[in-house]
Amino acid sequence: MTTNGHVSGFDHDDGSTSVYNAKSVSEIRAALAELHNKEAVVTSQLDTLVNAQKDLQRELGRLDLFRANATTQASKVRAVSNGMLSDAAENAKRISNSVKRLDLEQERLKATLTVVEQVGELKACVLGVSGSMGAAQDWETAASYLSRASKIPAAVINGPFAARIVPTAEVPDAPAVTLENASESLCGLFLREFDKAVKENDGATITRFFKLFPLINRSDVGLDVYGRYVCQGVAARARTNLNAGTGGNQSKDGFFYANAMTKLFEHIAQIIEGHGGLVERHYGPGKMARVVERLQVEADLQGGIILDTWADERRIDRQLTDIKSYAFTFLVQSFMPAQRGSTGTPRAGSPAPGRSSEDDSVDMKQVDAVLNEMTSMLSKWSLYTRFITEKCHDPAAGDEPSVPAFLLNSSLMRKVQDRLLTPFNIMTTFFFRRSVEKAFQLDEQPPDLSLNPHKRFNSNPPHVTSAIEDIMYIVNKVLQQSLATSQKQLISNVIPTLGRILGSDFIGMEQRKMRDESYPKAAIQGQLPPESTIVSFLVLVNNLDVARDYVDQIARARLEPAAGSPHRPLDELFPVPGEAEAVAMTLTAFCGVFSEKTNELISDGVNVIFHNVMKPRLRPILMDAFRDTDYQLTREQLQELAQEMDAADDTEGISDEVRMRFQLGWDALTKPIGRLMTERTFDQLLTTVVTYLSKMIEKRLWTYQGRVNDVGAARLEHDINEIVKVVVKGQKYSFRESFLRCSQICMIMNMDEEEWEELQNSGGDVADKLKLEERVRARNMVVNGAD
Repeated sequence: MTTNGHVSGFDHDDGSTSVYNAKSVSEIRAALAELHNKEAVVTSQLDTLVNAQKDLQRELGRLDLFRANATTQASKVRAVSNGMLSDAAENAKRISNSVKRLDLEQERLKATLTVVEQVGELKACVLGVSGSMGAAQDWETAASYLSRASKIPAAVINGPFAARIVPTAEVPDAPAVTLENASESLCGLFLREFDKAVKENDGATITRFFKLFPLINRSDVGLDVYGRYVCQGVAARARTNLNAGTGGNQSKDGFFYANAMTKLFEHIAQIIEGHGGLVERHYGPGKMARVVERLQVEADLQGGIILDTWADERRIDRQLTDIKSYAFTFLVQSFMPAQRGSTGTPRAGSPAPGRSSEDDSVDMKQVDAVLNEMTSMLSKWSLYTRFITEKCHDPAAGDEPSVPAFLLNSSLMRKVQDRLLTPFNIMTTFFFRRSVEKAFQLDEQPPDLSLNPHKRFNSNPPHVTSAIEDIMYIVNKVLQQSLATSQKQLISNVIPTLGRILGSDFIGMEQRKMRDESYPKAAIQGQLPPESTIVSFLVLVNNLDVARDYVDQIARARLEPAAGSPHRPLDELFPVPGEAEAVAMTLTAFCGVFSEKTNELISDGVNVIFHNVMKPRLRPILMDAFRDTDYQLTREQLQELAQEMDAADDTEGISDEVRMRFQLGWDALTKPIGRLMTERTFDQLLTTVVTYLSKMIEKRLWTYQGRVNDVGAARLEHDINEIVKVVVKGQKYSFRESFLRCSQICMIMNMDEEEWEELQNSGGDVADKLKLEERVRARNMVVNGAD
């Protein structure tokens, strides 16, 4: 087919040569060659398609055969499903329904048989109870029948079947009525027999009938009557113990009431421990708590009687009134401004006119005795509270034991708070503060103290006034009493109160004495203060240091008791989780605050000693040590000088004259002070003195600028080193560090040129205490001259 003279399908629009537009033979040949090539490609593609069609026809034939076989099998399956399987499914469904009906009938039959058996058991129990309560009067058997009947469901007992089967001519009532009447009758009988046994003190019979109450479904009645029984014993024992002191002085002296309270708690604890197993075994786990609660009511009554009688006997309210009205006149007057014209240091114990009447208004021995009694009672109360808490705690609950509500809200708990805890806090505060006041009233200086190094002391160090040991003894006593109560609430009040009294009265009194009575001030400017004033001031500084040590030791003995220590660990005194840690923090804070206050006042006191006693004597000592010392003399001049003084020939020109003069003055300054002060405060004072002395020596070294030759530089370094040896001898080696600048100045003065150049190149590590300009200045101090 042609269109417009072109062969359809072989015309090209891509610009290639066509037979119909060829213009020469060569173009026609080229076009024909291209057509032949395309014809070969198309022929090849057609052959491939034809070959593939043969394979496709073969696969299609296989598919037709498979379809025919599948159709046949599907027909057979439909036939089986419509025939055999449908019948089997119907049979299976019918069998399943039959099995379910049989199971239901079997369950109903079992339930019926169970009810029949239960009704039979019920009838046996009803007849057994009736028979046992008849002529035989076998109460245990009757109770056991009632116990068996209680295990039968109420629906069976009250059901119509039991109502028709159980009643008989002998027992015509409904089973529920019969059982209830029997239980009520037996309960009344058991109560009468129990009370009778109690009156006759027949323990075996008491136990016999107590065990029967749970069997007749009267557990609450049994626990109540048992609680009443044991409370009668508690009341009788408590009255006996309390009456044992009448008619004599036992109730007025010692620990009679504390012992009565202890016996009360111990008796209750013995009842709970001894009878708890019996109650739990016959009444069930946790049932003893009801008896404990009933016992607590009796403990409230008897413990309240003991506390009220004790408070009346000891006149607690009257003592509290006297304590609250006590004015602490001595302490108040001591802190008032000193009167003008007062001289000397009168004995602190000299009372003002009329003072003795106030001192006698409160009997300290009686207060101490009452505190000891309260400590004992509070300690036993803490033990009792923990015991009751543990016994009433259910371990299965998985929580921490807590004080039961009946104990927390008990009248005895309130009475302990009102009669013991509150008065203990008030009396302890008064007792401690009054003890501090009295210690200062009777305070005395250690005898025969002197700054004369050749005079022997009659007292052993540390040299403190008598008030320190008296006050620290009371601190230890009050702390021991408070911790022994095992009352965290009390500890959180008492210990901070001790700290406040120590901080205000003790520290304040020491500070006032240091400021007004023993301040070391010279009467004439340029002279030293009086020896007695210096000694008194040093003793007051010692007081603070020793008191700080005492308080630290007292607290540490409780926080970290050593093996064999009489002090119990805090976790034993306070076993409730978290309490021991809280008490330890309170003790640590008490110790830390007191130490901080004493350290501050000690530092002030040491500075006063330095400025008023030590510092004025340091400059003369140093000037005397370097007196008439010339560091510009040549070696020959030194030899001539030595010959003139008939001294040994010293070719180096180095002598110990400077050291000996300095040591003489240094020992005269420090040794009298050192043997009076405590080691720690003297060390603190020496640190200040040495720091100041090093600055004085350094300042003196710089004054030798241009006045030292080579020989003099060696002598100067020797003298400085000898002075340092004198100062640090027997003291801390760290004191030597205060003189490093002085030593480095002397070292640079005596360096040869190579050492100096090496020092400059190394960056100054050897003379690290000096700045660059200071090293250059030290190097230029030496004037080179002929030896």
